Order: sequence, then structure tokens, then C-alpha cells
Amino acid sequence: MKINLTTALFIVLCIFTGKLKAQAPNFSMSSGGKLKPLQAIMDIRHYTIALDVDIDKKAIKGYTEIELILSSPTDTLLFDLTHTMKVNKIIVNNKERLFVLKDDQIYIINKSTFSATKHIVRIYYEGNPPVPVRPPWESGFTWTNDRNGNSFVNITCQGDGGKTYFPCKDHPSDEPNEGADLFITIPNHLSVAGPGLLQSVKAKKNKKETWHWKTNYTISNYCIVFNIGKYKVYNRNYTTCDGNSVPIELYILEQDTSMAKKLIDIKERDTRILEKYFGEYPWIKEKIGIAEVPNSGMEHQTMITFSDSLKFISFPGKLDYHDIYFHEYAHEWWANKVTNKDWAHMWIQEGITTYAEALALRELGGETAYDAQMLKYRFYTSRVGNKKPIVQGEGLKVEEIYNGDIYKKGAMLMHTLRYVVGDSLFFPALKKFATDIKYPYNQFFTSDDVEKFFIKESGKDLHPIFNFYLYTNKVIEINVYQKDSESYFIAINNAPIESLPLDISTDKGIIHTTMNATKDKPFIIKSKTLPVIDPRGWYFRKVIYH
Repeated sequence: MKINLTTALFIVLCIFTGKLKAQAPNFSMSSGGKLKPLQAIMDIRHYTIALDVDIDKKAIKGYTEIELILSSPTDTLLFDLTHTMKVNKIIVNNKERLFVLKDDQIYIINKSTFSATKHIVRIYYEGNPPVPVRPPWESGFTWTNDRNGNSFVNITCQGDGGKTYFPCKDHPSDEPNEGADLFITIPNHLSVAGPGLLQSVKAKKNKKETWHWKTNYTISNYCIVFNIGKYKVYNRNYTTCDGNSVPIELYILEQDTSMAKKLIDIKERDTRILEKYFGEYPWIKEKIGIAEVPNSGMEHQTMITFSDSLKFISFPGKLDYHDIYFHEYAHEWWANKVTNKDWAHMWIQEGITTYAEALALRELGGETAYDAQMLKYRFYTSRVGNKKPIVQGEGLKVEEIYNGDIYKKGAMLMHTLRYVVGDSLFFPALKKFATDIKYPYNQFFTSDDVEKFFIKESGKDLHPIFNFYLYTNKVIEINVYQKDSESYFIAINNAPIESLPLDISTDKGIIHTTMNATKDKPFIIKSKTLPVIDPRGWYFRKVIYH
């Protein structure tokens, strides 16, 4: 719709002096932040993304259709979209509407009001999406070629959200309840790997094809992505722990097909491990999808991606293991199914998924391998992180909260809980948290939800432990003073709970005690050898020998 000067001035005036005056400029592309009032009244129901991908020009063109329900009337609809896109036309409920673009946002104006009911918004746009320097940690389209010279295109947008390439409500607290459809048109010698189930591949003019992928599940907007490559597809049916049949589908570059059987074998083994600890694979009505991409990989729902250069770890008599290949897959349970309401609680998906890696090693190498992995996490966190709490308050963007501690210290919280409540309570509770969420997974979770759940399941006051790990950057400091050749004083600073359960290795073996020890009133331990404090490293701590 062409806008004359008078109309344009009117719209700008509305933005800066009317209802939109309270909207803070959004100069950062990073996902999340404070939920904008104009978006708080939106309930996103469905996205349809129809795009023609011009690989030569590194450009996209088409439309996104958004189905939403408004909880109250408004004269303005607000969506997020990167400024690198040009919006050509917007139609709301079959009527073309005026719009203004500002700070990676689209304001759609109605001279009267949009009623508190369902609306269908179709936004036509085109342009060159951002190109990340460091995918997948940066968002955008990676345009490259495989070793045989075939085009290879990958999308990553966790950090900046779906607005990297399609108009959306970019906040983790709202997912399309009725899923998403993708209609992606590409050269006909390539393939598209996408979320959900493939509905059709239709020939178009000029040697092109349109691939239609559809998911009926709720899905985070950063998981509504696709990948393009010279793929060959391998299939195998998998029977879940609850007896349901779901296909494993591997989209692998033709140049790497020799790896296909091994990758599917490992995926099947990893599914068994994850189902043991977290319950049935969450997306049984669709698929266990895997797609090769030119970076380390991401947790894209029902189409987890993996690097084109995996290097595996071997275990005697067992299938090989790869930490990222496993980690991204564990996100199907923790991130894609159990989703945090705000990026402030990102440790839930990243920390528990990182802990899942230790559980995988427990299955493959026993408790020794588990302990070694947790030891690595603890030293990683204390060496390069722990500068600020991992939960800093809601309404922050991904870039403000993202650091290594949400992975490693989040995993250490789970490790400590295991010790404090015991295996017989901890493992069933962890599994129950994931399995109690039923299709279509419309719940969102906060740190407080996780804390209250474990308190209820264990019957213990775990608040001080959650508070210590999530809301402080303290480290438990254990001081050991030698009194004589067979006696040692132990004093603890920054203990999260008054009576701290603790293992101590002495000349007589492991002693399990509960300690309330300070410098003024230390605990005395007898041992002919130097006592080893917390030998399995259950706590986020440091031990100082004096």
C-alpha cells in the first residue's frame, strides 16, 4: 500500500505521542527482553512461512502469515523483524493495512481498532537476512558449499530469535499453539530439511521445487527453521519406551552417506538413554529428525542438526559417543518440551541438558565416567565463570544472560541435588518433571517452578541450595587445618545450608557426616592420611589445605 505524506506523518505521530509512546526503542536484535504491552495481549496460534530462496543472491522473498488471538482491543499490532528485510505489503483479515517499520519492529495501524478476537496477518517481505560470523552462536543464514561444490544453506537464530528471517512475536513466553507450516522454494537439485513432517514436494517453474513441512506441535520460534543441501534421506522406525512407533529420519549430505548407519545407530542408543532418565521421546506424532549442517549443530525441534565433521569418543564394546550430538538431542526434552518462560531461566534448558551429558557417560562408562564429567564442569565454572548469578531477573535479553555458567553451574545444581536428596528420590523426580507435561506442551517454566517441584517431591527444604546456585556467585570454601599427625580441623565458609552433608575420605575409608562447621567452631576429623574432602565433587566448592 502506498502511503502519502500526510498519512505517513500521522502514523509517525501516533508512534511517538500516542499509545506507542511507552514502547522503548529496540536497538538490539537479541531475543527476549521485557514483554511489550502490545505483544502481551497477543496469543500466537500458528505461523505459515512461504519463501523463495535465491541462493545466488543470498536473499529470500515471500510472506509470513500469523494467526493470533487478541485478549483486548488495540489500534496497533506489533511484530518483530530484522531491519535487513523490506516489507512490501501487509494484509490483516483480508484487508490491506498501513504499517511503519522502526527498530526491527513492524507497527500495523488500524484507524479504528482490532477487536479482541482471532486475526490473520499476512506480511509480504523480501531481503538479505543477516549472515553470522560464528554460527550457531550468532544468528542468520550461512551460505556455503559442501565439499562437492553443492549449495549448503543453514539457519540459526536462537540468540536473535525467529525475527532473524520471519515476522513474529519474539518472546520465549509465547509459542504457536497450533504449530507452523513452511513452504520453501529452492532449486530442484537440492532438498529442504525442516520441522515436523514433510507434506509434499511440488515442482515449480524455472527448475524449482516447493517443500512443504508441517508441525502440529507448539514450537519455539527459534526452532522454526530449515536447512538446504544436497541431502540423501535415511529412515528407520524406532519403538519408544512406551511402545509408540516414530521414524528416525536422517538428512545427510550425499558426500557423507558412509556415516549414515552409524549416526542412526548412535541416535537410537542415545534415545534409549534419554528415555531412561527423562521419559518417552516427546514428539512421537512426528519424527526423530537429524540434519547435517556446516556448524556444530542446534536443538531445532524434530530436526536436530549436527556438524559435518564429528569426532567421536570410543567406549570398549559400545557405540561411539559425541557430546554435542548428544547434547543437542537432549534439548528435545529440555528446551523444546520443557521450555523456560523467560530467558532469565535459560539454565533450565542448558544446565539440565549439560547434566544429561554426564548421565550419558554414566551409562557408557559407569560412575567413574560420570564423576570425571562433573569434575570437568566444576573446574570449568570456577576457572572462567561465576562472575555473577546465573538468574539475574526477568525481562532480560539472551545476550544479557548468556554465558558458560548456565551450562556448567546449572549442571552442578542437578549434581548437588542428586547427592542431597539421594538417587531413589532424585532420578524419579527428574523424570517426573519431564513426563508430567502432556501434549501439546503449552506450559512454560521458571526457576521457582523447578525449585518448588523438587521440594515437593523430596520433602526437603531445598530453597537454600537453589538460592546458592542460581542467585549468588558464592563458592563453598572448605578449609582444612592440620592439628597433629592424625587430627585435622575442618571449617566451612559459604555453606548453602546450616547442616551440610559431606563425604570425607580418610585412612578408614569414606566417612559420611553432616557438618555445621565454622572457623570459630571447626569439625575435627581423625585420619592417619590427609583427608580428601568431598572426593566425588558433589558441591560447587574449593578446598584449601593449610
